[in-house]
Amino acid sequence: MSTFTEPPKASFRLSQLIYDTRYRSITIQVIALILICIAFWWLINNTVQNLANLGKNFNFRFLQSAAGYDINQMLISYNNQMSHGRAALVGILNTLLVAFLGCVTATIIGVIAGVLRLSKNWVVNKLMAVYVEGFRNVPLLLWIILIFAIMSESMPRPNDFRGEEATANMILADSFAITNRGIFIPRIGFSNSISGNAAVAPSDGAVPLASGGLDWLAVFGALALGLTAIYFIRKRATRIQEATGVRPTTWYLQIGLLILPVGIISFALGMTVVRPYLQGFNFTEGVHLRNSLIALWLALSLYTGAFIAEIVRAGILAVSKGQTEAAFALGLQPSRTMNLVILPQALRVIIPPLISQFLNLTKNSSLAIAVGYMDVRATLGGITINQTGRELEGMLLLGGFYLTLSLIISAAMNYYNRSTQLQER
Repeated sequence: MSTFTEPPKASFRLSQLIYDTRYRSITIQVIALILICIAFWWLINNTVQNLANLGKNFNFRFLQSAAGYDINQMLISYNNQMSHGRAALVGILNTLLVAFLGCVTATIIGVIAGVLRLSKNWVVNKLMAVYVEGFRNVPLLLWIILIFAIMSESMPRPNDFRGEEATANMILADSFAITNRGIFIPRIGFSNSISGNAAVAPSDGAVPLASGGLDWLAVFGALALGLTAIYFIRKRATRIQEATGVRPTTWYLQIGLLILPVGIISFALGMTVVRPYLQGFNFTEGVHLRNSLIALWLALSLYTGAFIAEIVRAGILAVSKGQTEAAFALGLQPSRTMNLVILPQALRVIIPPLISQFLNLTKNSSLAIAVGYMDVRATLGGITINQTGRELEGMLLLGGFYLTLSLIISAAMNYYNRSTQLQER
């Protein structure tokens, strides 16, 4: 009887790392990784040596020293005796504010303009074309400066609102004042503040009311609880509908859960509207929206909205005309066809490029320094670096902030994008 013996295996040779297709790709990747690590090591080592030659060391202790400069637009309390870290936080919040406002407003403008670009009305169609082409082909910086100049030069002075023969008047029941120093709008105040801060009455008898963070935390907490309850009610209604074919009526419960908790908390805290009023040489109370914020917000919104309009138009055109014809055959009006049939399908095409526009808007907000809006570029990446001489650390922190913010926006929008995609079985 013959026995079968396996042939001897060939020994491994170093030449196989290059000539054997099983190992070649791994070899190339390892070599590329080693070269990248060497390049980074050289760059870091060269930077450290240059800093040592200049008598500098790499650290972030400068964030704890007193900033020594004022910031004109703040969402949290700040004064010039606070640290550079606090000033950077104020700038970060200012950047987040204008980025959020810009993304929301640009989306609204872009959707409306994109739909109107497809209007059969010649005048409306051409007006939207002029808007889109005009804003897309002019640099954003010019629009920021132009809007800032219009607000600063053409709006009335606060002194024009004074006296019986005033040349300017507040609008909407004396609640809003548009001046060359910005727009003053009402704010929400709390007479029974959780923080217990006492209100001091000014000379004209008006009582400034507290509006602390704890009060808003309670209001938004009640709103979050109401929305959570509404979610579970709708989920239960869906289960009943799937089991019985009949969906229970829950709209009154949803409205009650949305309004009642917030209403009770607001009543307990004494929520009221505090209107701005003229005192001295300027308006006081209310919320002051400075010209720099308005110019940056409007310019970013109109500029980015022009790009979003083209994205929306392309997404609508990507939907088959048969969908529109089928909706019309069922008796749907054009507006409901657009809202219920066309736009939901177009979202699958619109959202991916929309993410890029949101990222562009967020990074373009760094142009705020052109009109004196104190965002993170002006605080951490500007005055702080000039005062401390920590340009490397400051720029690393600034780049890290924009990188982190961009990744968060991208992750959130990609999550929403996945929810709009067709679910394959």
